[in-house]
Amino acid sequence: MANRRPSVLDSPVPGTLGNRRPSVLDSPGSRRQSVISSRRPSIDPSRLVPMDKTSALSGTDHFNVLFVGAGNIMFGSDEGPWNHSFRFEHKLGPRLKVVALIDPAIDRATSVLQKKCETFVRSAYENTRVFRTLEDFVKNMSRKDTPRAVIVGSPPMFRGTLQTGRDIELQILRYFPGVAMFIEKPAATGPSSEIEEAFQIAKHISDSGTICSVGYMLRYLKAVQMMKQIIHENNLTVMATVARYACAYEAIAKPDWWDKSKSAGPVIEQGTHFCDLSRYFGGDVDMTTVSAHSLEWDENAGHLSKMVVDESAIPAENRIPRVTAATWKYESGAVGSFTHLVALQGHDYSCELEVYADGYQLKLVNPYVQPVLYIRRPGNDHEETHRFPDDDPFFSEISVLIDNIEDIEEDPETSTILSSFEDACKTYQLTWAIREATERNRKYKKDNTIPE
Repeated sequence: MANRRPSVLDSPVPGTLGNRRPSVLDSPGSRRQSVISSRRPSIDPSRLVPMDKTSALSGTDHFNVLFVGAGNIMFGSDEGPWNHSFRFEHKLGPRLKVVALIDPAIDRATSVLQKKCETFVRSAYENTRVFRTLEDFVKNMSRKDTPRAVIVGSPPMFRGTLQTGRDIELQILRYFPGVAMFIEKPAATGPSSEIEEAFQIAKHISDSGTICSVGYMLRYLKAVQMMKQIIHENNLTVMATVARYACAYEAIAKPDWWDKSKSAGPVIEQGTHFCDLSRYFGGDVDMTTVSAHSLEWDENAGHLSKMVVDESAIPAENRIPRVTAATWKYESGAVGSFTHLVALQGHDYSCELEVYADGYQLKLVNPYVQPVLYIRRPGNDHEETHRFPDDDPFFSEISVLIDNIEDIEEDPETSTILSSFEDACKTYQLTWAIREATERNRKYKKDNTIPE
């Protein structure tokens, strides 16, 4: 791997911009940049190989990674399949070296590292240092600690803006120019007035030419890429997207999730995946057309019998809706709809996305656990059924990111990153537009209700 293009800082002083080697992506007019921009924003489904069917990336040099956030998204939990560290371990094998873990909760960070060091991946973590902030790490790092990728899994309310302390993306660009980034979804969860700041961050990332992937992992499902392949090969134009997301609220024990002032609400924090998938197929949304209604906690049909949190501790104005139903027009003229429900008990969610084009119905069911794709084609009323039991979109998105960082031969067959920061901002903007539409309609109803 000696011929691999350098992508780390070459400055003797961490954080300085002078004397650094070329960034991972060269200037915007470079051949590599043009190759990446010309790639189709989809992946041949056959190239998405399950984690247990792949070998660790070849090479003997260390691949330094910096983790920001020591929570569930980075190290896993019983609540879901997310666990970025696990995927990096399998993709990079013994090459992986986690140079630092950034989290203000020092005890939690230290604990997860100790558990890692008690396993077969000890070599990746035995020299990992813990810091409260990225700046603390930069002040104490040596050149050999310079990361080739920074993985941001901190809560979205602490990132995605231009404000000090909530600007981790800009900090990374400043301290590690040219170093690839992976940012968890959504782009942020601040007030809607800050959306423009997120778009400004997107522009900074784009202008710098930095490789950046955002964690909308459902785009990397084999079933989703099969849907894209059918649309592309048959030269179809999407007419409509119909999405439904029903969560199992009984299993959601985090009080902040039930508080709009902290989580921004279920559509922005959770339904964002299906709003993003809808956009992935339908294209950009005409934001002026977004309309939505909600069933609220204080309406008769909004009573929930098996909540595991004490909602009375949450101010009334911050309690989340039970149902949100939205419609909109895409700029193409197509129509989109999304319904989010806080309604099911037990553990399993119920989620579906339908995409319609002339003669075709593509229906994705249960994408989080065992994806099933139903296809109805022209000339046949029968639905084909395709199952994908071993698919792991979390691994695929990490694998594609690493492949792009390691793309030393500028191979046009290298799978493209499917979610840029700018694209993620557009999804974030849509979810906020849906929430604001429900609040306008709720206020209108309240203002125009005649007292008995």
